[in-house]
Amino acid sequence: MSLFKSSEERRIERDIKIRQGIRRIEKSIAEQNKFTDEFVKNARRAKQIGDNAQYVFIRNSLKKTATVKKMLERQLLAVKNALIIKRQAEASSDFAEAMGTMAREIARMFGETDLVRTQTEWEKAMAQSQTMEERMTMFLETVEDIAAKDTEHVPAEVVTDAEIDAMIDAESEAEHAKDVDELDALRAELNEVKNAGAKETK
Repeated sequence: MSLFKSSEERRIERDIKIRQGIRRIEKSIAEQNKFTDEFVKNARRAKQIGDNAQYVFIRNSLKKTATVKKMLERQLLAVKNALIIKRQAEASSDFAEAMGTMAREIARMFGETDLVRTQTEWEKAMAQSQTMEERMTMFLETVEDIAAKDTEHVPAEVVTDAEIDAMIDAESEAEHAKDVDELDALRAELNEVKNAGAKETK
């Protein structure tokens, strides 16, 4: 259990105490009604037996009870009105706190937004990007030059240009022949399915 209570926990405790106080006042008012009934009953009995002294005492007690009851009712009314005002104040406080929080957050965001620094970093990034593109272009050109020089020094007796061209043509013809064979096989399969369907129809 935390030693330090939050403001919300303290508020809840205060509300509980207020409600407990209201219930105690309401209980006291109910008791005064009960006392009144008992005093009235006793006064009638005192009058019946002719005990005037007791009758006067009970009558004064009834006056006191009525006064206490009226005072308690005024206290109850005051507490309930105060509770309403408290809740209204809490609503206003919650609104003010929310607005304050938003104001601080907005101020923080604007404070953290440094457009000058952002622009500087953007320009720096663009310059670096341009430099990187230039370096990449130079690198690719260097690679292409090296590759071109490397292919120029291939001995003629190893593989000739004509042989390379022939190999490429042969691969193309083989790929075409493969496609033709696949198409022929597909046509044959379709014909078989078609013929089988015709036989079943007959």
